[in-house]
Amino acid sequence: MTERAPRILVLVGPATGGIGAHAAALSAGVADRGGTVAVVCPGLTAERFTWRVPVVLAWPGGGLLEVWRRWRRLRELVATADVVHAHGHQAGLLALAAARGTRPRPAVVVSWHNAVLATGARRAVLALGERLQARRADLVTGASLDLVERATALGAGGAELAPVASPRAGHEVPDGARERIRTELGLDERALVALTVSRIAPQKRLDVLLDAATLLAHDDAAARRVGAPVTWLVAGDGDANLDADLRARAAASGADVRFLGARSDVPELLAAADLFVLTSRWEARALVVQEAMAAGVPVVATAVGGLPELVGDAGILVREGDALGLATAVGDLLAAPRRRDTLAEAARRRFAALPGESDITRSWWTRYARLARAARGLR
Repeated sequence: MTERAPRILVLVGPATGGIGAHAAALSAGVADRGGTVAVVCPGLTAERFTWRVPVVLAWPGGGLLEVWRRWRRLRELVATADVVHAHGHQAGLLALAAARGTRPRPAVVVSWHNAVLATGARRAVLALGERLQARRADLVTGASLDLVERATALGAGGAELAPVASPRAGHEVPDGARERIRTELGLDERALVALTVSRIAPQKRLDVLLDAATLLAHDDAAARRVGAPVTWLVAGDGDANLDADLRARAAASGADVRFLGARSDVPELLAAADLFVLTSRWEARALVVQEAMAAGVPVVATAVGGLPELVGDAGILVREGDALGLATAVGDLLAAPRRRDTLAEAARRRFAALPGESDITRSWWTRYARLARAARGLR
């Protein structure tokens, strides 16, 4: 007798970037393999991404009556699933609440894509949420090893690494992209470009990037070693107040730091760059770093979260919050074209060894089948 394909219900909370893109790609891949997949998410998440599977607006929201209706609909969907896969802490708590008391209870897997970075009382509350997810979910996966270790420390019965691949990484760019972007931005033809692609958010520590750019701009000895103008490009949008503050600081810094806003041509920007810089307080295996590695752009990043395991010896890692260390690393690398070439080749090789989207879909198909069989009481 042929075992039927698993029925998967995916929960995704408010998402604007990598989590939503990953969930959309994974859902489509599982459906292509024969799984029955439906997604529950807020309206904005539904609109932001291209979903090739049914999307049900059963994420609680609106007035009290609407919340109740959506909650009932969510419970109905959970009751018909073999596996409920929640992406993120908010979705994880919602999935566990919706599955409680359901008979038969579906397996609940929670994927952690981010660390909890809050402080004070809020951190204490969120830590309780982490512990609840770890102990009640059938499986917790982490996008980086530190998240897996966190889940295990909190009592998870099962915790596994589940890397996320960038859907844009490795895509070819049109001929002449480097020259076109540099001309569009009015860059000096000799300029060396340090690119950052990031949300404008406190976690990204773009204040440290500005401090490093300022230090490098006023370091005459470093300028002589580099031997060319240095331009820092920051692509991304987010917190409007923080964005305005950073732009004002950049204008007064004496460094050539340009905030480009949201861009849809990241592969072309990477083609125009001489190195990629990420100053975050925490990242998992950042998708944009994968994209830089695939494009052969040397990476300078903070040694946090999953970045050391991702970058390895194919880039330069600095302490989080260390503007002087960042300025030194960027200056030294810009002054050493052969070193940049060596790191670029190492980055391409390291990226080629990473799991791609098809590998990740295959791994999740195996997990879903295992969890579904357990939920049905099969072996």
